[in-house]
Amino acid sequence: MNPNELQITKDTILEVNIEKSAFGGKGIAKIKGFTIFVENGIPQDRVRIVIKRKKKRFAEAKIVEIIEPSPFRVTPKCQHAEYCGGCDWLSLNYEKQLEYKRNHLEETIEHIGKIKGVVVKPVIPSDKILGYRNKMIFGCSDAPYEIDAETGDSDFAIGLHVKGLSNKVFDIKSCLLMNNTGNFILEDIKSFIKESEFKLYNKNARSGFWHSVMLRYSFEYDQWMVNIVTAFKKEGAIKPLVDILTTKYPEVISVINNITDQKKPSYVGKYELQLAGVPLLKEKILGFDFKMSANSFFQTNPLCAASLYKVVRDYANLKNHEKAIDLYSGAGSIAIIVAGAAKKVVGVEISKSAVKNAEDNCRINGIDNCKFIWGDIKENLSKISFKPDVMIIDPPRSGIARDVLKQIIKTPPKRIVYVSCNPASLARDLNSLKEFYNIMEIQPVDMFPNTYHIESVTLLELNSAA
Repeated sequence: MNPNELQITKDTILEVNIEKSAFGGKGIAKIKGFTIFVENGIPQDRVRIVIKRKKKRFAEAKIVEIIEPSPFRVTPKCQHAEYCGGCDWLSLNYEKQLEYKRNHLEETIEHIGKIKGVVVKPVIPSDKILGYRNKMIFGCSDAPYEIDAETGDSDFAIGLHVKGLSNKVFDIKSCLLMNNTGNFILEDIKSFIKESEFKLYNKNARSGFWHSVMLRYSFEYDQWMVNIVTAFKKEGAIKPLVDILTTKYPEVISVINNITDQKKPSYVGKYELQLAGVPLLKEKILGFDFKMSANSFFQTNPLCAASLYKVVRDYANLKNHEKAIDLYSGAGSIAIIVAGAAKKVVGVEISKSAVKNAEDNCRINGIDNCKFIWGDIKENLSKISFKPDVMIIDPPRSGIARDVLKQIIKTPPKRIVYVSCNPASLARDLNSLKEFYNIMEIQPVDMFPNTYHIESVTLLELNSAA
C-alpha cells in the first residue's frame, strides 16, 4: 500500500492499534498493510499518534495520547522515562519483556540467519529488574536537552542521552538502573562541578574541562570506583572533589581520572591518573573473584552473569582432559570459570589492560591452566599450537570477524559455545557456520531488563560432514 494513497505525511495524526513489538523496542501498527513504528507503543495499546518521519515502505511515529492502554502496560517508576534513551521497555510488563525477547531472537535467526527450527529456550530472567547495572557513564554538556525551561539549566547537564537524539544529553536527577548510593555520589559530583571555575565539555568546539563521569559498583563487596573523565590534565581542579567523595563515602575505594578530548561521552582516556585509593575494583561471580580496572570490560549485570556463565560452562561440557580456546576473552571471567574442568584454556584478547586483568584474576583465584594472548584474533588464532576440543566465543556487537570465521571453519573444534549480545550478528554468523555445525539450542539470558537488548548462548556441535 502506498502511504500517499492513505494521505500519510509528516505530522499526520492517526488513531491506531499496536499489533506487535519490533526489535528495537518500538510498537508496530498497520494501516491497510502499511507499517508504522510507534515509539513506546506496546501490543494491544489503542493510541493516537503523530507521524514524525515517512519513508516509502514505513513510517515512524510518536504517541500523542493513549486512548486505551494495553493490559501489558505498566506505569514507569522513572521520572525520566519519557525522554531517556536508556530504558525502552520501562512501560512494559516484565513477563512480556521476556516473551518478546525470545520471539525477537527466534525471528532474527530465521529471517537473517535463514535457519528454521532452532530450539530457543525460555529466557532466564534477571535477579533484579532495577538496580542491576554495575557501570554507568554520564556525559557532560554545556548545551543540554532542556526538559523544563523554567527549572532546568540551559548550559549545564550531566546525564544520559535523549531517546533518538544521540547528540543530546539531559540533566539526570537519578537513575534506577544503579544502586541508589550511586545517585547520591552523582549528585555530589554534579554540585561540585557546577560550582567549579572550569567549564563543561563542549563536544563541537572541543573546549571545556569536565567530559564525563563513570561510576562502577561491586555488588559483592559494596564498593565504588569513580572515574572522572576530563579533556586535559588538571589534578588540582579535581583534588577537592576527590576529598569530598572519599570522606563522605567510605564505599568509594577508587578515584580515577581519565584524559580524553573525543566527542562522545566516554570512560576510556588516552591515559589515566590514579587520584585516590586502589586502581582496581573486585567482584565475585560463582565463587571466583574478578578485578576490574577503570577501562576493562566486565559484564554489566554481574548478578545475572552468574546465570550466563553457568550456561556457558554446561554447554562447554569439558571433561578435564580437553583443551579450550576463549576468543574475545576480556578480563578472563569465562576462561577462569571453565578452567576447573579443562586441561588447558587459552584466551585471545586485543585489549592489553584486559589481558593484564585476566592474568591477575588467574593469580588471585589460583588458576594455573589458563594462558592469555594479547593481540588481534585473526593474527594470533593460527599461532596456537593445539586444535581445541571446545571454542568459546564472546564477540562484540558486530559479531565474529570474517577472517576469524574462516580460520575457525578451516580447523573446526568439536563444540562451539557462542555468547552473543546482538541477535542480528549472531544470526549472520550462524548462517556461515550451519554447513559445518549442528545448532543444538540457544539459551537467552536477560542481562538488560527494561531494554530490548538480549544476551544469548548458542551451542554448536560439529556435524559428520565437516
